[in-house]
Amino acid sequence: MATTVYLKDEQATAQLARSFAPLLAHPPHQGGIIYLSGDLGAGKTSFARYLLRALGVSGRIKSPSYALAESYDLGQQNAYHLDFYRFADPREWLDAGFRELFTEPHAILLVEWPERAQDLLPTPDLHIHLQYQEPGRQAQLQAQSRAAQNWLEHLQLSTD
Repeated sequence: MATTVYLKDEQATAQLARSFAPLLAHPPHQGGIIYLSGDLGAGKTSFARYLLRALGVSGRIKSPSYALAESYDLGQQNAYHLDFYRFADPREWLDAGFRELFTEPHAILLVEWPERAQDLLPTPDLHIHLQYQEPGRQAQLQAQSRAAQNWLEHLQLSTD
């Protein structure tokens, strides 16, 4: 299942990200893996920050560009924001030691630049590809699990 959403401005990006928070934070489909792709400046980090804020993260939300990963304790679950932009070789993903994060029950994983790890990563629940479409952005949302199909169905209902 796939859908495309036009994001006319930063507020629209924030609204899209906020709409995912209740879907990821509550049963029956608590947690999930979301890949964020797109050119530099397309809105990947902004989307992740808005989503983390909506999940209850307070304080500074740092970009994981240099640390590769930032973790957040949300109480009943953990959230991880990963950024693989600096990977020069896909095998660096294996050396980074993040594999166990992808098996943590109910965790939320937001992965920027997943293509830098090529096919070594597990399949995400949802892949969001952001691209410029002046004056805003276009978000292509591709569900790759039953949970993500449910998320998109709820998103479509909430925007009708």
